[in-house]
Amino acid sequence: MTVTWLAPNTFVTFCKGMAMSTVVDIFGDAGRPPRAVGEADGWVWVVQDAYTAPGMNESGQSAWDLARSITAVMGRHHHAQLASDPERVETVFLASTPACACPHGQNYMVPHCDEHPFQFAYSRGGFEKALFNLGGRRESRRSGGLADLLVRELLDAGIVGRDTPRYDSEPGFNADGAHTVRIIAEHFGLPSPPLELGQRSQR
Repeated sequence: MTVTWLAPNTFVTFCKGMAMSTVVDIFGDAGRPPRAVGEADGWVWVVQDAYTAPGMNESGQSAWDLARSITAVMGRHHHAQLASDPERVETVFLASTPACACPHGQNYMVPHCDEHPFQFAYSRGGFEKALFNLGGRRESRRSGGLADLLVRELLDAGIVGRDTPRYDSEPGFNADGAHTVRIIAEHFGLPSPPLELGQRSQR
């Protein structure tokens, strides 16, 4: 199977449980109009260039904050109320910006810097349920209420765990996180078009 990944410096938010027009309006109203949108397999997706809308917007939301708040049913930004069934709204956020190397970005109890959000975040009910960075064994440092949501697939692929021989036998194995992105896409049943924007060959 071909391993897919995003074009460099790209944000993509997949949203389930909300109409595409509503998702596009939410991003537009927040000052983050997407450069590409689509809908397939029950998911709406919006793509943004990371550095054309960096940092916080006027409402005080970073790109990954917005991906989380889309799922919120209460609070200041409770966008899920715009859906027919707010409790079922969920998002998957992916970023191909470099993993944060800032000192505070190594601590999962405080936010990353705005320029380097977590490269994967799954949100539901207004909370990040699972989040981590991709490649270079970064998947071993996971956070969220469902931090181990993907751990079985990651273990089976030899990406995390004590038994990870592929890192020794295959130089550069999963260095860019492309194998992890494939696992994420298969777990959630994500549509492929936005991931194919930066398609790479499997090693």
